[in-house]
Amino acid sequence: MMYYKKVDKKIWLLLAVAAAVSLWYLSRPWVFLIGEEGILDMAPAYEGMPVNIRFIHSVQKTPVEEYLVVGDDLSGLVLQSTRYHSFGVGLPFMESDGSFRQEGDDFVMDDMNRYFPSLSLRTGVGTMLTVTVDGEAHHLYRFYPPGYRVDIAVAPAFYGLKVLLQKNFARR
Repeated sequence: MMYYKKVDKKIWLLLAVAAAVSLWYLSRPWVFLIGEEGILDMAPAYEGMPVNIRFIHSVQKTPVEEYLVVGDDLSGLVLQSTRYHSFGVGLPFMESDGSFRQEGDDFVMDDMNRYFPSLSLRTGVGTMLTVTVDGEAHHLYRFYPPGYRVDIAVAPAFYGLKVLLQKNFARR
């Protein structure tokens, strides 16, 4: 009988350690790429992790590149700069937007420092939407139809579990 009590204590200790490690892991921040059907990709987030968005401007028909990083507090994204090839609707150009300069045929706006808790994007006809997370490119326009919604979020890992559960229950 004494042997079983020792085994029980070891099992409870092992379960407690496993639970603590699981909670710690699930509370760590991740960058999520979430589509309409669920998680498209996820990666462990770290301060300064690059997240870049590239697309063809729907009106100007020229490339636009936006350079973001995971913020210092690991709770969202910070738009640092944007590069584009022609002036157009929705493109930054004012002094209050950041530091503007021309680099060859490109217009660059640096020092933007705009914080976003999350971003929602949509694929479009001919926009060639591509999101690159920490060097891994996701050519969304190749796999999803125009109008397809993609969200980018920095959140604890358990957020991913929540998304998975919501999407699975919504299908039923």
